[in-house]
Amino acid sequence: RPVSMSSRLGSEWSGLQARDQEINVETDTPQKMRRIVQDIIDGLNAGDAERILRHYAEDATVEDPVGSEPVRGRTAIAEFYQRAVAIRARIELVTPIRASHGLAAAMAFNVRVDTPQGEMCIAVIEVLEFDATLKVTSMRAYWAPDDVLSVAPVGAGT
Repeated sequence: RPVSMSSRLGSEWSGLQARDQEINVETDTPQKMRRIVQDIIDGLNAGDAERILRHYAEDATVEDPVGSEPVRGRTAIAEFYQRAVAIRARIELVTPIRASHGLAAAMAFNVRVDTPQGEMCIAVIEVLEFDATLKVTSMRAYWAPDDVLSVAPVGAGT
């Protein structure tokens, strides 16, 4: 006998709720993760690397882009974000921040950076994983050379 879509979804939802209890995910954890990710965005847009860094675990990794050598540990991650601030990297969300049942969040955004040739815009999907204390343990940014959307002279169009 075929199983109805609503019955199947109800069963899957119950399984996710049970898993959340097993790994100690509170019902407001997705909202907390979204707020943390938004604070990281706001910190970058404000040029505040320390504000970003306070959300990372001591042994966290940053892989930007995925496939490159990961940056490991808070000291190296601080240097990574200080470089991003120095080139005036700014994030513009393309979709709302998404959270999961598995202590992870993702977002699609455009990052704009200043280069000697002008402003560059890169389309990125980023996935952040969290530990039980909601510190970021992993940030992975998915983008490739053909995701560079534009390079315009600084000040063009303004």
